[in-house]
Amino acid sequence: MRTATISRTTKETSIHVEVNLDGTGVYDISTGIGFLDHMLEQLSRHSLIDLKVQAKGDLHIDFHHTTEDCGIAVGQAIDKALGEKRGITRYADALSPMDETLTRVAMDLSGRPYFIWKVEFTKPKLGEMDTELFREWFQAFAMNSGATLHIETLYGINNHHIVESCYKGLARVLREATSIDPRKGDSVPSTKGQLGG
Repeated sequence: MRTATISRTTKETSIHVEVNLDGTGVYDISTGIGFLDHMLEQLSRHSLIDLKVQAKGDLHIDFHHTTEDCGIAVGQAIDKALGEKRGITRYADALSPMDETLTRVAMDLSGRPYFIWKVEFTKPKLGEMDTELFREWFQAFAMNSGATLHIETLYGINNHHIVESCYKGLARVLREATSIDPRKGDSVPSTKGQLGG
């Protein structure tokens, strides 16, 4: 079982994350931010990664620290659960449609984090959450999971659909990229013999 636990505490947030890469999409999410909870539930359900995220943060200030730190901790947990990444598929891409919206997500679990975000919103907020914070979550996730991650919304109107297609697209590429390819055996998927650096 490829599992990991990350606990992260700062003066701004306290976050506990558990992942099981070989799960069934069971989740237990509580961040204090309703919309972020909804997105992390989508991430778990569609990746089939069991995900527990318990977060307490300085929400009386704003949602920034909690959102970003959740991305950090979830990314770290994924990276830890992957270990040396032996036998994984490594690469994945997906087109993620949601009604009028279509988002393209591509990932390489290379150990060399890089992030491209080509997503635009027409409103500054979704409910109480600033739409600019979604970029912060995805960037924190990419940097801490060691993933090269490209996300581009090709078209869309509804801001809720745009965000949700990003998270569902990430879920689909995570499911594929972290999966074990039986043809690779126990080898690291790189001609260098290791991933990263």
